Amino acid sequence: MNDMTPINPNKQNPYLKGLYAPVAEEVSAQNLEVVGEIPNSLHGGYFRNGPNPASPPAGMHHWFDGDGMLHGVWFENGNARYRNRFVQTQDLSSGGADGMPGIFERSIDVAGRTVNYRDTANTDVIYHNGKLLALWYISGKPVAVDPHTLETIAIENFGGKLPRNVSAHSKVDAVTGELVFFDYALYEPKMWTGTVSADGALTHFQEIALPGPRLPHDMGMTENYTILHDLPVIFSEAAIRNRLWQIHVADQPTRIAVVPRKGGEPKWFEFPTCYIYHVINSWEEETPNGTEVVMAACKMVPNGFKPDPQYGPFAAMADVLALRAQPFIWRMNMQTGEGREEQIDDALSEFPVVDTLKAGRKTKHSYHVIFDDCIEQRFSGLVKYDLETGKSERHYFPKGVFGSEPVFVANDDGEEGHLITFTSDLAGKSEVHIINTSDMSAEPVAKVKLPQRVPLGFHGTWAPAV
Repeated sequence: MNDMTPINPNKQNPYLKGLYAPVAEEVSAQNLEVVGEIPNSLHGGYFRNGPNPASPPAGMHHWFDGDGMLHGVWFENGNARYRNRFVQTQDLSSGGADGMPGIFERSIDVAGRTVNYRDTANTDVIYHNGKLLALWYISGKPVAVDPHTLETIAIENFGGKLPRNVSAHSKVDAVTGELVFFDYALYEPKMWTGTVSADGALTHFQEIALPGPRLPHDMGMTENYTILHDLPVIFSEAAIRNRLWQIHVADQPTRIAVVPRKGGEPKWFEFPTCYIYHVINSWEEETPNGTEVVMAACKMVPNGFKPDPQYGPFAAMADVLALRAQPFIWRMNMQTGEGREEQIDDALSEFPVVDTLKAGRKTKHSYHVIFDDCIEQRFSGLVKYDLETGKSERHYFPKGVFGSEPVFVANDDGEEGHLITFTSDLAGKSEVHIINTSDMSAEPVAKVKLPQRVPLGFHGTWAPAV
């Protein structure tokens, strides 16, 4: 008798196993066990987004295909509670959209071009206008989520005025309350940028012409400008066929556009070719030669790995996802047109965060994850940078424990504070670690025990108690 059981194409997929394996249950837990003491100054919620397939993938699965799941821990009066919930997108696989294509799967036709992906809202999460917004890498429909319960409110279209989509890594200006966002098209030579007011009204939307289609990931924001990236990376059918997700076009320069936030012509600056996933922060500085718009970001460098045959057809995907980057600063003089690139450090770090209350203004410190020496995305520690001197301090997790992108919550003095991060270990247990930034090498001031494992994922944010 022949065994007609279909072969599971995902048996060798590293991002469906171990630290990355999805969790099935939506859990709520109060009065969590704490080792140490939660600072009373922490009053709000730490939230992190990530991919978590709601149903077992039937075809070739890319890590980015997983349905969005938010994990949240709320702090008040030294106590903590936890909850996780799926982001209820239109493409949530458990909601009847199982036939929607993944990045490596069958194609659908959009505007005459072949596209392979679902809008999963699994990448970023930001806090704006009293709501969390779950955002998708390739530009998708923002999903508004209740910051108290993690229940989905609705697809956010800013009063019906959103012309297109919103990409991950849009920025919130804590001073004005505005949301500054960008959007792009995989197959068109265009990019867009827009602004939403503190009360959720679209106030500006502008198209930016490009020399060709691009695949940017992040943006910068200063008090007066939006910073957009024309990077030599594209999305293509060839990339999908080769299980890559993206293709680098190395013979083109990196171009950075500085665009007035209220609208106006972009001013372009050229730099040596590179790719940038994540921006640290951006700000403006006055110099004797005029205003410099400054962007600090993590610049990709060769990862040093080779595709690993143990991952089978997913070896190329794992290689592309092996982020290795170093912190740099790009300076762009708005009067002279001069651009300069400066390296902060040659150590590898990524997923940078700053004090969100100072986003778009100059910050002294940034906080990044340290990658484990592994082709898979595993964060073995955190590093604190002095962006003026390049000096750094490090905090390592115990062996076999891996962290998430943290958030920084400032003390009343505004300079030092606490880093908060989810951790997961190889035994399947998860915690939240709270680290005093004035003593990075010390043990966490508190470890909060969680009722279930939190799969490794993507980006996080802090929302103050309201």
